[in-house]
Amino acid sequence: MSILSERLLLLKKQHHALQKDLANAIGKSVREYQRYEYGEHEPTASTIIALAKFYGVSADYLLGLTDNPNPKA
Repeated sequence: MSILSERLLLLKKQHHALQKDLANAIGKSVREYQRYEYGEHEPTASTIIALAKFYGVSADYLLGLTDNPNPKA
């Protein structure tokens, strides 16, 4: 499982979010979102940005480039 998949699962749990809500927020189908979560498909840069905005974290955090989720720090 990729770091992106792990972080998506962690953030979804922390925010008590549903896959369908996330899919709607980023303009994807539920199945497409599930593929990101399960590590079956890599999202585009614009999708990573949308996910980061939804959760209020940095794209670097989602990608595993930093362990600090705060986009301002």
